[in-house]
Amino acid sequence: MSEPAAIPTISIVVPAKNEKDNLPDLIRDIQAAFVDRAEEIEIIIVDDASDDNSLEVLHALQADMANLRVLSHPISAGQSAAVHSGTRAARGTFICTLDGDGQNPPLELPNLVAPLLASDAPDTLGLVAGQRVNRQDTLSKKWASKIANAIRSFILKDETRDTGCGLKAFKREAFLNLPYFDHMHRYLPALFSMNGWTVAHVDVTHRERGAGRSNYSNFQRALVGLVDLFGVAWLIRRRKKAQPTETNTNAAKGSN
Repeated sequence: MSEPAAIPTISIVVPAKNEKDNLPDLIRDIQAAFVDRAEEIEIIIVDDASDDNSLEVLHALQADMANLRVLSHPISAGQSAAVHSGTRAARGTFICTLDGDGQNPPLELPNLVAPLLASDAPDTLGLVAGQRVNRQDTLSKKWASKIANAIRSFILKDETRDTGCGLKAFKREAFLNLPYFDHMHRYLPALFSMNGWTVAHVDVTHRERGAGRSNYSNFQRALVGLVDLFGVAWLIRRRKKAQPTETNTNAAKGSN
């Protein structure tokens, strides 16, 4: 078993609930995606109070994966809470996220984080958001998502066509400075922009769920999303609009 990196550069955070049949392949695919940077990554699975023995599966995998970390919530708190918990615990400067259901191909992760790691990356770049193409979901799910994205984009002007994609990469410190609320993961482009960061987009592939079933219905997403949308719009209007710059008249006098 290889030794984990002392200070990883990249932390991959995966929220998961009742995904015991998807997690082993997903974690191995993540390792394969970063085979050339194995010493630079850590994988953090945040188990959101699963009742399908996911923890036992994860602990068994840890025996051969020194860079695999497992967090668990005592009660189910949702995807945003899991991403937030994982990011707080992460040691990497950069965070990659993907869903635990296996529908987000891990091979897309290096492409997502690349703009942040580039030597010429602008200091203002805070988030790289994946945008699904050829989405492998039911027709009803795709149409519900399309309508929700259109309404969100019209109200928030976040210039993102698909905020529901779990594939994202961002600066850890920038994310932790965002206001936390449940379901915030669907509004990250708007929230990062609100705090003065620029957002980049990368097209990513999508695949069918391997096992299990979704934890939320289209109707549940619509009800929660409507409330959250107006809440985020309010946050943007009420955000702090000025940032201070420090001046020191004594330093100026001392130079004369």
